[in-house]
Amino acid sequence: MSTQRRTRKRPDELRSHQWYGTEGLRSFSHRARTRQLGYLPEEHLGKPVIAILNTWSDINPCHVHLRDRAQAVKRGVWQAGGFPLEFPVSTLSETFQKPTPMLYRNLLAMETEELLRSYPVDGAVLLGGCDKSTPALLMGAASADLPAVFVPAGPMLPGHWRDEVLGSGTDMWKYWDDKRAGLIGDCEISELERGLARSPGHCMTMGTASTLTAAAEALGVTVPGASSIPAVDSGHDRMAAASGLRVVELVWQDLRLSELLTREAYEDAVATVLALGGSTNAVIHLIAMAGRSGVRLTLDDFDRIARTVPVLADLRPGGRYLMEDFHFAGGLPGFLSRLTDVLHLDRPTVTHPTLREQLDGALVHNPEVIRDRDRPLAQEGGVAVLHGNLCPDGAVIKHIAAEPRLLEHTGPAVVFDDYRTMQATINDPGLGITEDSVLVLRNAGPLGGPGMPEYGMLPIPDHLLKQGVRDMVRISDARMSGTSYGACVLHIAPESYVGGPLALVHDGDPITLDVAARVLRLEVDDAELERRRARWTAPPPRYERGYGALYQDQMTQADTGCDFRFLARPGAVPEPYAG
Repeated sequence: MSTQRRTRKRPDELRSHQWYGTEGLRSFSHRARTRQLGYLPEEHLGKPVIAILNTWSDINPCHVHLRDRAQAVKRGVWQAGGFPLEFPVSTLSETFQKPTPMLYRNLLAMETEELLRSYPVDGAVLLGGCDKSTPALLMGAASADLPAVFVPAGPMLPGHWRDEVLGSGTDMWKYWDDKRAGLIGDCEISELERGLARSPGHCMTMGTASTLTAAAEALGVTVPGASSIPAVDSGHDRMAAASGLRVVELVWQDLRLSELLTREAYEDAVATVLALGGSTNAVIHLIAMAGRSGVRLTLDDFDRIARTVPVLADLRPGGRYLMEDFHFAGGLPGFLSRLTDVLHLDRPTVTHPTLREQLDGALVHNPEVIRDRDRPLAQEGGVAVLHGNLCPDGAVIKHIAAEPRLLEHTGPAVVFDDYRTMQATINDPGLGITEDSVLVLRNAGPLGGPGMPEYGMLPIPDHLLKQGVRDMVRISDARMSGTSYGACVLHIAPESYVGGPLALVHDGDPITLDVAARVLRLEVDDAELERRRARWTAPPPRYERGYGALYQDQMTQADTGCDFRFLARPGAVPEPYAG
């Protein structure tokens, strides 16, 4: 790892010096209480204090190994002459947390920022990986603006069932549809339960977790290659230790996140996500992360960049392979070496003065997993941004994961006002759903969900599954799992709950999707829509108190990142007085 040429701090210039090194009662008290913790003066005085923010939890299978990885980080910090302190922070488990961990992303971001600001911390190592934890930790750390390194949790081992290799999420949806279609039974499902997720780590498809950790690496806030190392590989331990070693040097150099998380870095992260065929959720998160860095990133930026990059990663759900294959094919360094013509190569990363130097010597070892530029999976990036009278502020579709026949489609709407009603009635023959219907779910957005749950991959009715139908046009103001697939239009903004046009759709209304033209349109004239709007009434608030009340008061829409207004706005925050 290169040492960047910067003026090094003196020990008395460390932020933690204000707690430990001054002459006064408070500093005496801080030193005394550190002795109470069992530490000698020479273990910490004059050394960078490194916060290890750990999202480990017994109920988060993606992070259940991070208790051990924190020890590897500490090992690295000690070896580099720093003083590590582990802080437990909120765990956001995509698997178990309801109604959705998206409801709590900003809470973890707030916790991250305030912990780093209020304690005697000079730098941080951030341990996360399950979908919302990566953006949350980086949003909070960007707002605190200390030197920091991100340690991705890593993908789990590939799943196995009989003679098939399984991808978590992706094959769950596939085989559940097979069960509903009567193609497999309870015995097979029981076997699949045991084989789908075989180890600690996040989803090993190019779902939201892998997409966001790859984005973090592209941003330059991880050590090279970190995002694809399998969670249980010994290389993951070594990566964690290397991150601890590196963050101490970043503190001495005073290389803060604000110098790394620039517009150029975010544009490179967008290009990476699109060329990976990554999750639509990354659109919301990268916009929010950029906002915390003072960078205005928009849906138009995603659509503009999508037209300049091909899809080169043959990874599920849009392709064939899994993250372990991607790792041994060259990982993100090898992948980015295929995109150097669209990247900003002269920006710094946590390990190198420039991204150009970081990628020097990066190789691709399997051109089936990481394609050559002249043999892409798709000529344009994997996510398209749509506009039209149904989504005046935008919507997104992962078109490479949809059946091509549906990318230009007009069909009659079948409308569901909430997810529970949809679950209870989707198989009702009286709805008259055909494969040409457009399934519409509303009141599932940031405020209506609440929290914008992953409801957007609406189930196909059983009778159509039994006829062999595996994809339909589905539209909603919700999100969908990054491991899922299908012609699902998502993130419609503004959402129906606040009176967006989705609230005005009636059963039978023709809806047109035209991905090539980037259009989503309700084929109803403006005068009729105005009459419907005049009859629309706002629903009552979801929450009367608590965190939910703060959420509904401060939440922004999907096109601006779903951040809290009071966190997203610019403004100074004073350093705490420690004397």
